[in-house]
Amino acid sequence: MGHVDHGKTTLTAALTKIGAERFGGEFKAYDAIDAAPEEKARGITISTAHVEYESAKRHYAHVDCPGHADYVKNMITGAAQM
Repeated sequence: MGHVDHGKTTLTAALTKIGAERFGGEFKAYDAIDAAPEEKARGITISTAHVEYESAKRHYAHVDCPGHADYVKNMITGAAQM
């Protein structure tokens, strides 16, 4: 979790890129994570995005959640689905 525009989606994209380069797997670009038309139009995350990546020893699940207070309900729903 973090405040609006503090880089949560950017961090998610960076983690998937580094994971894909070092350990294989799928890179998810920023615009693939915030893919909904409304998210692109408004430039904010509205729904949660769940990505997974692995290292040689661990499996990670990462949720990119909305930072705006109006969308915290969506974040809680996404976290419950993990």
